[in-house]
Amino acid sequence: MSFDLVIKGGTVATASDVFKADVGIKDGIITALGLGLTGAETIDATGKYVLPGGIDSHVHIAQPSGEGIVMADDFESGTLSGLFGGNTTLLPFCIQEKGKSLREALTAYHAKADGNCYTDVSFHLVISDPSESVLGQELPAAVADGYTSFKVFMTYQDLRLNDAEILQVMDTARRTGALAMVHCENEDAIRFLIDKHVAEGKLGPPSHASTRPLAVEREATHRAISLAEVVDVPVVIVHVSNGAAMEEIERARARGLNVTGETCPQYIRLTEQDLEGMNWEGAKQVCSPPPRTRAEWDNIWRGIQNGVFDVFSSDHCPFRYDDERGKLNPKGRTDFRHIPNGIPGVETRMPILFSEGVNQGRIDITRFVALTATNHAKTYGLYPNKGTIAVGSDADITLWDPEAETVIRHADLHDGSDYSPYEGLAVKGLPMTVILRGKVMIRDRELVGAKGDGGYLPRGLSMKVRPAA
Repeated sequence: MSFDLVIKGGTVATASDVFKADVGIKDGIITALGLGLTGAETIDATGKYVLPGGIDSHVHIAQPSGEGIVMADDFESGTLSGLFGGNTTLLPFCIQEKGKSLREALTAYHAKADGNCYTDVSFHLVISDPSESVLGQELPAAVADGYTSFKVFMTYQDLRLNDAEILQVMDTARRTGALAMVHCENEDAIRFLIDKHVAEGKLGPPSHASTRPLAVEREATHRAISLAEVVDVPVVIVHVSNGAAMEEIERARARGLNVTGETCPQYIRLTEQDLEGMNWEGAKQVCSPPPRTRAEWDNIWRGIQNGVFDVFSSDHCPFRYDDERGKLNPKGRTDFRHIPNGIPGVETRMPILFSEGVNQGRIDITRFVALTATNHAKTYGLYPNKGTIAVGSDADITLWDPEAETVIRHADLHDGSDYSPYEGLAVKGLPMTVILRGKVMIRDRELVGAKGDGGYLPRGLSMKVRPAA
């Protein structure tokens, strides 16, 4: 067979195996794994891991973010940053604004993405207004069109749903075979604590963490799982920050419930003390749930190691810091309630996990692949086209140098923000060459692909979903 591209001499790693093999690619598809393959173009991968392209299934790009606030990344900068982080697929959120239809939201979001992507993308749906027409007509039609995951919020005034509404959305997910994702924080408890902080004049960035304590996440996690149990539907608990919430997932699984857990780099590298920076610097680390204590890092690592967490995502949600449309907007520079929630991280997700996990002996390379690619594909209806190195899969491949070292500096990153929460962190292990559907996009850390090479992916049903009775 004649191949368009052969990757030679590398060590292939999947979520289950590690082996020496050449990878033969034809028409954007992996068509052979073996030794001695030849093709029109050859890339020498000696000394490198040959990994499936990363899939970051929790990113926020070009979203509406409140009056006067602008998210730092559009699809061009967000996907470029993702690509340099070793990713070939990103799953951002298309938000239904209250009073508007899902179709309106999807049409507008596709217009922002089309022709502007360096990676492939696929959209989750955020349901903020579960009207009768949305539940009965628009959501089932969207699932049929390949939008097979919905997210609901238990916090944020403009997005939160009450328990009855969450049950309705989950029931629609069950009927259609879609997967339900939940942001778990108790908004009423947060509002109670915010009122107390404001009355006491505690308006600085640290109050963001103290008004969202561990208990509000733990309680909401338990409640979300209980609601899913009532409906008998699988559920994804996103961005888990602490051991107590993680234990709710463990207990649910012990009862036989179908619960997927997700965590993020901020919960193994940042702490609540990072919100105490001088001159309002702590605003840079404002995200929800907030970073916890160093003691919680060990709990999160335990979940990463033992499988409580199926996926490791960035929750990339970038705003500029020194910008009147970002963190330091006129209200946000004096009151934590108005600091936009979110931090950048799509480009640093995989290097941080590899450096802190694989290179420090906490996890092996197969677990790294599962957490950054394979489990995302399986969870969100992309497997086996995406997320693995196998004959018949898309040739989405990252050549990873386990010995390459760098210090994270925002000046070297590609997102639209003006800072990194991980500034100054030394990491070992980097993506060197990134291939999207057989096309070399980054070669030896230099961009050679073009905007528009990435496309939109309709998805099948999640492998987590059981057919409705």
